[in-house]
Amino acid sequence: MAREEEKEMTDTIIHPKMHHVNLKTIRLQEMIDWYGKVIGTRPLHQFEGGAWLSNDEANHRVALIAAPGLSDDPEKVTHCGMHHSAFEYESLDDLLASWERMDKLGIKPHMTLDHGMTTSFYYLDPDGNSVELQSDNFGDWSESSAFMMESKEFSANPIGVAVDPAKMLAARRAGVSIEEVQRRAYAGEYPATEPQDPRMPIEIPA
Repeated sequence: MAREEEKEMTDTIIHPKMHHVNLKTIRLQEMIDWYGKVIGTRPLHQFEGGAWLSNDEANHRVALIAAPGLSDDPEKVTHCGMHHSAFEYESLDDLLASWERMDKLGIKPHMTLDHGMTTSFYYLDPDGNSVELQSDNFGDWSESSAFMMESKEFSANPIGVAVDPAKMLAARRAGVSIEEVQRRAYAGEYPATEPQDPRMPIEIPA
């Protein structure tokens, strides 16, 4: 291989796609059950020390390791580390239907936001890890990316506004279009009625 070709190969960034998250836990079966209820995962392999869970064609999307000596972190909220993992639905209707299904199971979000580019509901797994369930407000990653990079609204408020999933679902059932529900939500017309817990020391805009 010529030196120029070798240099080009080493200088080129090959973009991998995110495949899975790996979580340490002391509640293995609770975690398996919770992720099954929330995002529809199933264990492809499970043993006393862990499990590999998938909800699609991949060999796993969530890995769980239950190693001896693990303990909870009572200061998780104020410590550095990953804030949340995220899973995306194809539409707002899928997100709202999933919110309603889980609400009936007693699984409540700790934060519900319209970020502008996505509508995002956040849940806590049994170990207190935050999991974001979202839908793209534009239905097109290139458009939502452009919104993040170019819009004055996002620049002024990159966190977003707290929303009420029940009000959004009621609006859809009343015949309001997805686009109009998203517009009203981002404009603050469906304000959250539940307290918002960002799981970090920041304030959520009203």
